[in-house]
This record gives sequence, structure tokens and C-alpha cells, in this order.
Amino acid sequence: MESSTRLYLVPTPIGNLGDITFRAVEVLKSVDKILAEDTRTSGVLLKHYGITTPTESFHSFNEHKRTETIISRIKAGETLALITDAGTPGISDPGFMLARAAADEGIKVECLPGATAFVPALVKSGLPSDKFVFEGFLPHKKGRQTRLEYLKEEPRSMIFYESPHRLIKTLGQFAEFMGADRKVSVSRELTKKFEETVNGTLEEVIGYFEAKTIKGEFVLILEGKSK
Repeated sequence: MESSTRLYLVPTPIGNLGDITFRAVEVLKSVDKILAEDTRTSGVLLKHYGITTPTESFHSFNEHKRTETIISRIKAGETLALITDAGTPGISDPGFMLARAAADEGIKVECLPGATAFVPALVKSGLPSDKFVFEGFLPHKKGRQTRLEYLKEEPRSMIFYESPHRLIKTLGQFAEFMGADRKVSVSRELTKKFEETVNGTLEEVIGYFEAKTIKGEFVLILEGKSK
């Protein structure tokens, strides 16, 4: 293992630009290049903090193809930082594949602490947070029913990410598999101007969102099965 860090995984704000650490800004200014999920999206953050480090694209559609080349560049002496559009790389975002390849090659990797959407959603949900399971996005088609069938017996709090156009469908399937009286907490637009958290049974929360125009990105915290 190299003694000096060659790859930094740097969390970025999930909404409010103020939620970046001093250290993250220092790292992004000091590396040779920043790998960004979307250089245009990241450009807003970098400009806000006066970060002029060059960026290049690294996202879920090219990470398979580019990982080997990036590892070669690091081994040749480059120091890189990976950021995604929001949150911590590798959590429902690109990052795992590159981190694994770096570890396999004995390259020192550091992941800075920082923003991850599910943590504030879980902590303020009122549901048990001492033990939980992170599911991220459910499969859209293949394997979805099987996963839901498996999770209906899960006793820990469950965390899911969901898009606005699938929210009602997902909540409805939770009710179908787990029961309409199962408790759920739904947070949207965390850290942003229109942040909102709705708590209740699945039946109550479905009714609430059916009566509204659904916008934003969502974190769902679902109560585990009672023992």
C-alpha cells in the first residue's frame, strides 16, 4: 500500500452548497484532476468555492471502460478526486468500481466524511436508527417482486431512494407486501428550500402524496417488521 493518498472520494452537498467541509474544498483544490459525474453540475459547486482544478467526466455509463485507464494514471503519479452530482461517491452513485480497483492495486484511497442523503432522513424519521438496512433504488423490473417479498420479513428500518414518478407505485407496493398500516417516513428535497418530511402509515402517506404534485428526490424510511 502506498503511503500517500492518490485517490480521494469527496462527498458534495445534496442541495445546500454550504454543506461541504473545509477539508473537501482543500482537497479539490490540491489534486491534479477531479473526476466528476457531470462536469456541468459540478461546475456550479466548484465555481462557488473558487476551485479551478480541471475536471473530466466519470459516470455510471463510462466507469467500466475508464477505470483501468484511471488506475494506470494514478500509478504513474497522478492524484485524483472523485465527486458525484450530490452526496458521497459509491452510495447509489459511481465510485465502488474505482475504489475496488484502487484497493486491488495497493493504491491508498481516502473517503472524506460528508453529505449522504439517507442519514438526515433516517435520523429525523422517528423510526429506529440503531440498526438499519440501506437498499437504495429498488430494481425497476427484473427482481423487484422478489426483493419486496424478501424485505417484508426484514426487522430493521429500511432505507430506499426513489424518483418522483415512481413514488406512488413504490409506496403502493410496500403496502401490498408489508401491510398498509406499516409506518413510513418520506423526505424530499433535503437541505433545500422546499424540504419536507411526511410521517405516517403507508396508507396515510400514499393519500397525502396522491393529492399533491410530486416533485423532488425522495428518501423513504420504512419501518421493519415487528418481532
